[in-house]
Amino acid sequence: MTSAARIALVGDRSPSVVSHTRIPRLLDALADRDRLVLDAYWIPSEDAAAEGAVSGFDAVWVLPGSPYRSEEGVLAAIRTARVEGIPFLGTCAGLQHALLEYARNVCGLARVAHAETDPDAEDFLIEPLACSLVGHEGVVVVEPGSLAQSVIGSERTVERYFCAYGPSRHLDTLRAHGMRFSGYDEDGHVRIAELPGHPFFLASLFQPELSGDGSRPHPMVRALARAAVAHAALREAQPAV
Repeated sequence: MTSAARIALVGDRSPSVVSHTRIPRLLDALADRDRLVLDAYWIPSEDAAAEGAVSGFDAVWVLPGSPYRSEEGVLAAIRTARVEGIPFLGTCAGLQHALLEYARNVCGLARVAHAETDPDAEDFLIEPLACSLVGHEGVVVVEPGSLAQSVIGSERTVERYFCAYGPSRHLDTLRAHGMRFSGYDEDGHVRIAELPGHPFFLASLFQPELSGDGSRPHPMVRALARAAVAHAALREAQPAV
Protein backbone atom coordinates (compact mmCIF):
# COMPACT_ATOMS: atom_id res chain seq x y z
CA MET A 1 0.00 0.00 0.00
CA THR A 2 1.31 3.44 -0.93
CA SER A 3 2.12 5.80 1.94
CA ALA A 4 -0.71 8.18 2.71
CA ALA A 5 -0.61 11.63 1.15
CA ARG A 6 -2.04 14.55 3.14
CA ILE A 7 -4.93 16.43 1.54
CA ALA A 8 -6.49 19.65 2.80
CA LEU A 9 -10.24 19.79 2.24
CA VAL A 10 -10.97 23.51 2.37
CA GLY A 11 -14.53 24.59 3.07
CA ASP A 12 -17.12 24.91 5.80
CA ARG A 13 -18.16 21.30 6.33
CA SER A 14 -21.89 20.78 6.50
CA PRO A 15 -24.15 17.70 6.44
CA SER A 16 -26.54 19.66 4.21
CA VAL A 17 -23.96 19.95 1.41
CA VAL A 18 -24.20 16.72 -0.57
CA SER A 19 -20.67 16.94 -1.94
CA HIS A 20 -19.32 17.09 1.63
CA THR A 21 -21.17 13.94 2.62
CA ARG A 22 -19.65 12.13 -0.37
CA ILE A 23 -16.04 12.72 0.71
CA PRO A 24 -15.63 9.79 3.17
CA ARG A 25 -16.96 7.31 0.63
CA LEU A 26 -14.76 8.73 -2.12
CA LEU A 27 -11.68 8.46 0.09
CA ASP A 28 -12.52 4.85 0.92
CA ALA A 29 -13.06 4.05 -2.76
CA LEU A 30 -9.74 5.62 -3.74
CA ALA A 31 -7.95 3.45 -1.19
CA ASP A 32 -9.86 0.24 -1.95
CA ARG A 33 -10.15 0.48 -5.74
CA ASP A 34 -7.08 2.48 -6.72
CA ARG A 35 -4.69 1.97 -3.77
CA LEU A 36 -4.47 5.75 -3.45
CA VAL A 37 -4.43 6.49 0.26
CA LEU A 38 -5.23 10.05 1.29
CA ASP A 39 -5.02 11.34 4.85
CA ALA A 40 -7.70 14.04 4.76
CA TYR A 41 -7.93 17.12 6.98
CA TRP A 42 -10.91 19.47 6.86
CA ILE A 43 -9.76 23.09 6.99
CA PRO A 44 -12.61 25.54 7.77
CA SER A 45 -12.42 28.70 5.71
CA GLU A 46 -11.57 30.85 8.75
CA ASP A 47 -8.64 28.60 9.64
CA ALA A 48 -7.41 28.63 6.04
CA ALA A 49 -6.68 32.35 6.44
CA ALA A 50 -3.78 31.62 8.80
CA GLU A 51 -0.32 31.88 7.26
CA GLY A 52 0.87 28.48 6.03
CA ALA A 53 -2.47 26.81 6.78
CA VAL A 54 -2.20 24.47 3.79
CA SER A 55 1.57 24.53 3.29
CA GLY A 56 3.01 21.06 3.74
CA PHE A 57 -0.05 19.32 2.36
CA ASP A 58 0.22 17.15 -0.74
CA ALA A 59 -3.03 18.41 -2.25
CA VAL A 60 -5.64 21.10 -1.70
CA TRP A 61 -9.28 20.61 -2.65
CA VAL A 62 -11.53 23.66 -2.34
CA LEU A 63 -15.03 22.24 -2.04
CA PRO A 64 -18.48 23.70 -2.73
CA GLY A 65 -20.52 25.37 -0.02
CA SER A 66 -20.42 29.10 -0.65
CA PRO A 67 -20.78 31.67 0.61
CA TYR A 68 -17.80 30.63 2.71
CA ARG A 69 -17.50 32.04 6.20
CA SER A 70 -14.15 33.49 5.15
CA GLU A 71 -13.57 34.35 1.51
CA GLU A 72 -10.11 35.56 2.55
CA GLY A 73 -9.23 32.13 3.89
CA VAL A 74 -10.32 30.30 0.76
CA LEU A 75 -8.39 32.70 -1.47
CA ALA A 76 -5.30 32.30 0.73
CA ALA A 77 -5.45 28.50 0.42
CA ILE A 78 -5.77 28.71 -3.35
CA ARG A 79 -2.86 31.14 -3.59
CA THR A 80 -0.66 28.85 -1.49
CA ALA A 81 -1.45 25.85 -3.71
CA ARG A 82 -0.81 27.88 -6.85
CA VAL A 83 2.44 29.49 -5.72
CA GLU A 84 3.92 26.47 -3.92
CA GLY A 85 3.04 23.97 -6.65
CA ILE A 86 0.70 21.91 -4.48
CA PRO A 87 -1.78 19.82 -6.50
CA PHE A 88 -5.10 21.65 -6.52
CA LEU A 89 -8.70 20.86 -7.34
CA GLY A 90 -11.53 23.38 -7.09
CA THR A 91 -15.13 22.33 -7.65
CA CYS A 92 -18.14 24.62 -8.10
CA ALA A 93 -17.35 27.55 -5.78
CA GLY A 94 -13.78 26.25 -5.81
CA LEU A 95 -13.52 27.21 -9.49
CA GLN A 96 -15.18 30.57 -8.88
CA HIS A 97 -12.67 31.46 -6.16
CA ALA A 98 -9.69 30.05 -8.07
CA LEU A 99 -10.49 32.52 -10.86
CA LEU A 100 -11.02 35.31 -8.35
CA GLU A 101 -7.64 34.66 -6.71
CA TYR A 102 -5.88 34.58 -10.07
CA ALA A 103 -7.59 37.73 -11.31
CA ARG A 104 -6.62 39.69 -8.21
CA ASN A 105 -3.10 38.41 -7.60
CA VAL A 106 -1.82 37.63 -11.09
CA CYS A 107 -3.84 39.80 -13.46
CA GLY A 108 -3.86 42.97 -11.36
CA LEU A 109 -7.66 43.09 -11.21
CA ALA A 110 -7.65 43.91 -7.51
CA ARG A 111 -11.21 45.19 -7.37
CA VAL A 112 -13.06 42.32 -9.07
CA ALA A 113 -15.63 40.64 -6.87
CA HIS A 114 -17.98 37.71 -6.42
CA ALA A 115 -21.60 38.83 -6.61
CA GLU A 116 -22.70 36.35 -3.95
CA THR A 117 -20.43 37.79 -1.27
CA ASP A 118 -20.12 41.39 -2.47
CA PRO A 119 -23.34 42.26 -4.30
CA ASP A 120 -22.68 46.02 -4.18
CA ALA A 121 -19.29 45.81 -5.91
CA GLU A 122 -18.73 47.81 -9.09
CA ASP A 123 -16.80 45.12 -11.03
CA PHE A 124 -17.79 41.46 -11.00
CA LEU A 125 -15.80 38.46 -12.12
CA ILE A 126 -18.39 35.99 -10.80
CA GLU A 127 -22.08 36.71 -11.34
CA PRO A 128 -25.41 34.87 -11.17
CA LEU A 129 -25.83 32.48 -14.09
CA ALA A 130 -28.50 33.38 -16.62
CA CYS A 131 -30.01 29.95 -15.90
CA SER A 132 -29.31 28.36 -12.53
CA LEU A 133 -27.50 25.02 -12.65
CA VAL A 134 -28.79 23.85 -9.28
CA GLY A 135 -29.63 20.18 -9.74
CA HIS A 136 -28.74 20.37 -13.44
CA GLU A 137 -26.87 17.82 -15.56
CA GLY A 138 -25.28 18.89 -18.81
CA VAL A 139 -22.74 18.25 -21.53
CA VAL A 140 -19.20 19.63 -21.15
CA VAL A 141 -17.00 19.87 -24.25
CA VAL A 142 -13.34 19.41 -23.31
CA GLU A 143 -10.47 20.89 -25.32
CA PRO A 144 -8.12 18.34 -26.89
CA GLY A 145 -4.59 18.42 -25.54
CA SER A 146 -5.64 19.90 -22.21
CA LEU A 147 -5.01 18.53 -18.74
CA ALA A 148 -8.76 18.13 -18.38
CA GLN A 149 -8.95 16.00 -21.53
CA SER A 150 -6.06 13.80 -20.41
CA VAL A 151 -7.72 13.30 -17.03
CA ILE A 152 -11.30 12.75 -18.22
CA GLY A 153 -10.19 10.71 -21.22
CA SER A 154 -12.77 12.19 -23.55
CA GLU A 155 -13.60 15.40 -25.37
CA ARG A 156 -17.22 15.21 -24.29
CA THR A 157 -18.67 14.37 -20.90
CA VAL A 158 -21.93 14.77 -19.00
CA GLU A 159 -21.57 16.28 -15.54
CA ARG A 160 -23.72 17.24 -12.55
CA TYR A 161 -24.04 20.75 -11.11
CA PHE A 162 -25.40 22.42 -8.02
CA CYS A 163 -24.47 25.96 -8.85
CA ALA A 164 -26.03 29.39 -9.42
CA TYR A 165 -22.92 31.54 -10.09
CA GLY A 166 -20.21 31.48 -12.71
CA PRO A 167 -17.46 33.49 -14.42
CA SER A 168 -18.61 36.37 -16.58
CA ARG A 169 -16.20 39.21 -17.35
CA HIS A 170 -12.41 39.60 -17.76
CA LEU A 171 -11.92 36.09 -19.14
CA ASP A 172 -9.66 37.34 -21.93
CA THR A 173 -7.46 39.01 -19.33
CA LEU A 174 -7.15 35.76 -17.39
CA ARG A 175 -6.26 33.95 -20.62
CA ALA A 176 -3.62 36.56 -21.45
CA HIS A 177 -1.99 35.94 -18.07
CA GLY A 178 -1.79 32.16 -18.49
CA MET A 179 -5.10 30.71 -17.34
CA ARG A 180 -6.49 28.10 -19.72
CA PHE A 181 -10.20 27.52 -20.07
CA SER A 182 -10.40 23.94 -21.23
CA GLY A 183 -14.05 22.98 -20.87
CA TYR A 184 -17.26 24.65 -22.02
CA ASP A 185 -20.94 23.91 -22.12
CA GLU A 186 -22.64 23.60 -25.49
CA ASP A 187 -23.33 27.36 -25.50
CA GLY A 188 -19.65 28.20 -24.99
CA HIS A 189 -19.77 29.09 -21.30
CA VAL A 190 -16.68 28.23 -19.22
CA ARG A 191 -16.96 25.06 -17.17
CA ILE A 192 -13.31 24.00 -16.61
CA ALA A 193 -10.11 25.97 -15.95
CA GLU A 194 -6.50 24.87 -15.52
CA LEU A 195 -3.01 26.31 -15.15
CA PRO A 196 -0.39 25.03 -17.62
CA GLY A 197 3.01 24.71 -16.00
CA HIS A 198 1.62 23.87 -12.57
CA PRO A 199 2.09 20.26 -11.37
CA PHE A 200 -1.70 19.86 -11.16
CA PHE A 201 -4.17 22.74 -11.07
CA LEU A 202 -7.68 21.96 -12.24
CA ALA A 203 -11.06 23.49 -11.43
CA SER A 204 -14.61 22.85 -12.61
CA LEU A 205 -17.96 24.57 -12.20
CA PHE A 206 -19.57 21.13 -12.05
CA GLN A 207 -19.14 18.84 -9.06
CA PRO A 208 -17.29 15.62 -9.95
CA GLU A 209 -17.82 14.39 -6.41
CA LEU A 210 -21.52 13.94 -7.31
CA SER A 211 -20.72 11.47 -10.09
CA GLY A 212 -22.54 8.15 -9.67
CA ASP A 213 -23.07 6.94 -6.11
CA GLY A 214 -19.54 7.73 -4.91
CA SER A 215 -18.26 4.17 -5.15
CA ARG A 216 -16.29 4.94 -8.33
CA PRO A 217 -14.42 8.24 -7.98
CA HIS A 218 -14.70 10.60 -10.93
CA PRO A 219 -11.50 10.75 -13.04
CA MET A 220 -10.79 14.29 -11.79
CA VAL A 221 -10.91 13.13 -8.16
CA ARG A 222 -8.73 10.14 -8.99
CA ALA A 223 -6.25 12.38 -10.82
CA LEU A 224 -5.99 14.70 -7.81
CA ALA A 225 -5.31 11.69 -5.60
CA ARG A 226 -2.56 10.46 -7.93
CA ALA A 227 -1.00 13.91 -8.02
CA ALA A 228 -1.11 14.05 -4.21
CA VAL A 229 0.59 10.67 -3.87
CA ALA A 230 3.28 11.74 -6.35
CA HIS A 231 3.77 14.99 -4.43
CA ALA A 232 4.13 13.06 -1.17
CA ALA A 233 6.73 10.76 -2.73
CA LEU A 234 8.78 13.72 -3.91
CA ARG A 235 8.51 15.40 -0.53
CA GLU A 236 9.62 12.25 1.31
CA ALA A 237 12.54 11.81 -1.10
CA GLN A 238 13.94 15.25 -0.33
CA PRO A 239 16.85 15.23 2.13
CA ALA A 240 16.13 16.61 5.58
CA VAL A 241 17.44 20.13 6.16
